[in-house]
Amino acid sequence: MEVSFQIPDELAGVVAPGDLSRRALEAFALEELRAGRITEVDLRKMLGLARIELDGYLKAHGIFPDYTMEDFERERQALKELGF
Repeated sequence: MEVSFQIPDELAGVVAPGDLSRRALEAFALEELRAGRITEVDLRKMLGLARIELDGYLKAHGIFPDYTMEDFERERQALKELGF
């Protein structure tokens, strides 16, 4: 699907140069992820990222995985059982 939008002429000179289409796609995809409408797998496909690139990309954009106290406790218990 192709989507287009217009930027007012007086703002066109204000936005940073570069690949505006790519920046718009990334902003859209990140917002959809934050809103829970797409998954990380969907994001990766939309942006053409390799699986190994995804964590770094998300961290660079301030998106960190949900890590609960229950997750921590489960990992702590597993390490304890392993003798650590």
